[in-house]
Amino acid sequence: MSSTLLSEDTGVPFHQLQAEQIDLFRAAWTRAGHTRTPRVSVSRSIFPIVNDLDRSYFGGEGRSEDQIGHIDGGIARFGKTYAAPPEQLIDQLAKDEAIASADTLLLTIPNQLGVDYCSHVLETLLNDVAPALGWR
Repeated sequence: MSSTLLSEDTGVPFHQLQAEQIDLFRAAWTRAGHTRTPRVSVSRSIFPIVNDLDRSYFGGEGRSEDQIGHIDGGIARFGKTYAAPPEQLIDQLAKDEAIASADTLLLTIPNQLGVDYCSHVLETLLNDVAPALGWR
């Protein structure tokens, strides 16, 4: 499981660095003699913007970019929040190399917005984004 935070920064976009780490993990797994394929998951904050409430909560995140920070005295890279209308999300998410490389995508949704809103986000992702990306 690789989250929306990496405890290193090599200057490449977050999704590329995370995809590189996935490749390195899988290679080390094979070198260690494991015969089965390991499962890998990544997490993302993804919010389809389809109504005014979505815009009020996440409309400003459409300009989100990776961020560099410091954790425990070291440099870290934080992944962006994806927030856009479904057709734009489809295009953006299709370019995310780590999502393409992973077996599972875990969604990070702030539960303080309530069950109804979180259900709306999930339903919109399932109906308006996932099919176009071949997600099941």
